[in-house]
Amino acid sequence: MIERTRFQPPEPPAGVVGGIEALCRQVRGDVIRMTTLAGSGHPGGSMSSTEIFALLWSQAAVDPENPRMKGRDRILVSHGHTSPAVYSVLGRLGFFDAGEAVRTFRLAGSPFEGHIERTVPGVELTTGNLGQGLSGACGFAIADRLAGFSNRIFVVMGDGEQQKGQIVEARRFAKAFGLSSITVVVDMNGLQISGRTADVMPVDLEAEYSSDGWEVIRVDGHDIPALYRALRPSGNPAGPRVVLAETVMGRGVSFMENDPQFHGRALTRAEAGRALAELGIPDDLDELAEARRAGRPAGRTFHSPCSGGAVLDNVGNPRTYPPDHKGDNRSAFGLALTDLASVNSDRVPLVFDCDLAASVKTEAFAKAYPSHFIQSGIMEHHTASAAGAASLADRVVFWADFGVFAADETFNQHRLNDINMTNLKVVATHCGLDVGPDGKTHHCIKYLALMGSLRNCSVIVPADPNQTDRAVRFAAANPGNYFIAMGRSKTPVITGPDGTPLFGEGYRFVYGAHDLLKPGKDAVLVTMGSMCHRALEAAAILERRGIALEVISASCPVSLSPALLDRIRGFPLAVSYEDHDRETGLGSRIAVALSAERGAPPLLRLGVDGYGLSGDPEALYEMQGLLPEQVADTIEKRLGRLTSS
Repeated sequence: MIERTRFQPPEPPAGVVGGIEALCRQVRGDVIRMTTLAGSGHPGGSMSSTEIFALLWSQAAVDPENPRMKGRDRILVSHGHTSPAVYSVLGRLGFFDAGEAVRTFRLAGSPFEGHIERTVPGVELTTGNLGQGLSGACGFAIADRLAGFSNRIFVVMGDGEQQKGQIVEARRFAKAFGLSSITVVVDMNGLQISGRTADVMPVDLEAEYSSDGWEVIRVDGHDIPALYRALRPSGNPAGPRVVLAETVMGRGVSFMENDPQFHGRALTRAEAGRALAELGIPDDLDELAEARRAGRPAGRTFHSPCSGGAVLDNVGNPRTYPPDHKGDNRSAFGLALTDLASVNSDRVPLVFDCDLAASVKTEAFAKAYPSHFIQSGIMEHHTASAAGAASLADRVVFWADFGVFAADETFNQHRLNDINMTNLKVVATHCGLDVGPDGKTHHCIKYLALMGSLRNCSVIVPADPNQTDRAVRFAAANPGNYFIAMGRSKTPVITGPDGTPLFGEGYRFVYGAHDLLKPGKDAVLVTMGSMCHRALEAAAILERRGIALEVISASCPVSLSPALLDRIRGFPLAVSYEDHDRETGLGSRIAVALSAERGAPPLLRLGVDGYGLSGDPEALYEMQGLLPEQVADTIEKRLGRLTSS
């Protein structure tokens, strides 16, 4: 066992240095064996990062017996393709069986995937899609600081990775929020897939980090005592620190060193034998290959730390807006947010914003709870990742933004949040043609196609301020990722037959349930969000023409219930009606759901065709044939054709 110093002594004890040197030799052998057996992987960078990984996981405040202990130091690896070295170090330090990682690396059914996975003990965040690690570290640092932890957060990154723009966003954020708990270690091996980083895309890292206010240290990344000193906590940290660790790709094997082909090429069997001999590691590749060929792992998985997440047990009393209320859904969200904070003084949610507090209605929360309001500026990619990571640190986290930024611009970050099974509540305002004069660049009309494709994301499109209020409280009280979409304009309160708010007193939001807005017998129209009141107007027009149109709100359009589908099948005509791209939204989901059913009625899909223009929302709806009068005419004509046929 290597003594764990937590970087407290000024110099590493001799036994620690010797132990880490011996560990690194074994790790390099594991890297060769893993990638050769798999026939793929990234041995070169894994071997240049070996001392960094070995030093961090052997000396930081982490516990192999309790990898998820509260207040631990966090070690994030942003260049997740160095997984062979990560798995080897963790395995040899007792987090799990290193032999299993060697035998089953990249084998279907194995938890030891090609890029690091958060399900593996000791791995904080699934990465590999470069440029994400520092943003994740910022989210953890914000949440851990609010929790009162004095832990340290280390982020290991590649030098080629520094070409990513999101890292610049994260650098500035870390300095702006004084995140002195963060130490970045850049593996400066000088090579990437296409050759030397200086030739592919030169980046002056020392100048860039310095200009953003970071403390910069340059060190030999293979000199364990020097690297240890660089990683020790600073006496009086003023902000984040970066260690530029100069390393050699393929370190330890002469013919691999400084050769870019080994960034992403596994060794041949003969090359691997030579490499293991140089390292002084017994060559057991043939035995391991035989064991690997014996079959897939028997579904071995680690207990996943990803499911669940923090929730608020107390969501307060919902607000009920009266029938004559003149407000928008986004304002209802903002008020619900402050309500949640007021009844959870010991668990106030974290709220991230991207320079839009007044528009997305988080301004009141920001004034009342400034320590829990995170103003990220115009840095959406970073914010999506940071907010996602913060939600993994036992916090309820909201991020509010315009739809085009919250969905379209940041889909990759949401995809990684989905993989990491984060607990982020995204509130996307200004969705649909309802954004109006801002034009097609700002009309978020494909959010169902994007967010609805994520396996672990629930989508809610509330009909009015009352349902918005209850949906926000529901998301805060339930684990998982939520995407709550709404428009920009004021939205009338939906009322029932007795004139009282339909989503008011006595209403409880249930995810996946549909809501009957008006009964009918001649056709059924399924809608969502701000089109609900327009659908009711269309139904009233048809009523005067002797046609009874049933109107249903499907506020959870990616989770259409069997009860809803059964109800639709009982009508001669079904209609979908949405302020969303017609080909990828609610209508397409209904069509797919009904396609496997017998007796399904014809489906008329009404929605946005192509892109909208710039102008008043009502004028844009008219151009798309989506005004209530136009909808009524279209339905009447379609019913007439059905009758005549």
